[in-house]
Amino acid sequence: MDYECWALGDSALLLRFGSTLEHALNAQVHRAATLLTAAWLPGVIAIAPSYAALVLTLDLVAVERAGGIELLQQQIGQLLEAGSEGMVPASREVEIPTRYGGSSGPDLDAVARHLQLSVAEVIELHSSASYQVAMIGFQPGFPYLLGLPERLQLPRRDSVRSQVAAGSVAIAGAQAGIYPSASPGGWHLIGRTTLALFDPTAAEPSLLVPGDRVRFVPVR
Repeated sequence: MDYECWALGDSALLLRFGSTLEHALNAQVHRAATLLTAAWLPGVIAIAPSYAALVLTLDLVAVERAGGIELLQQQIGQLLEAGSEGMVPASREVEIPTRYGGSSGPDLDAVARHLQLSVAEVIELHSSASYQVAMIGFQPGFPYLLGLPERLQLPRRDSVRSQVAAGSVAIAGAQAGIYPSASPGGWHLIGRTTLALFDPTAAEPSLLVPGDRVRFVPVR
């Protein structure tokens, strides 16, 4: 498993596997995260995947007690080399009931016009695709989703909204996403779900986690 390893500040490591938004590359990142999580490496207290990289947050005292940063990097390399074709991360398929258009998706009509599609075609394309949660970021529980059909890909909005409603289903570039809570946002809003994407009081606060597969289900 090819990757580069850099120090990220004074208490983290960045493992970069590439630089593109691809299903195969992101799957490699999740495989590496699964391998390293299962290994319980001394001093590694958190592992966070992104599209093409992993960040390992470290307890430096524990790392030094276990032999130091160089030994940790060697262990990481050995694990990833031995497991490059092995462990496949477990994944779930989660359905997201979505009300498209109207006040729930105020940009749907404009998206359809821009792409020279009908509103029904936009909904069909968006809801028929299978998405992969590449990473969680921007705000707690916000899923960055790979798998947006090429026919629906368009740049971000020219202007940023000061307030996007919680549950808003959005697209921008080659990505789809769902806003877990109200916030500013510059993506195109095409629908909304009533599901709670993030609950800080729950045992598992985030509804979606990296590696999950997502399908949007239109509802009236």
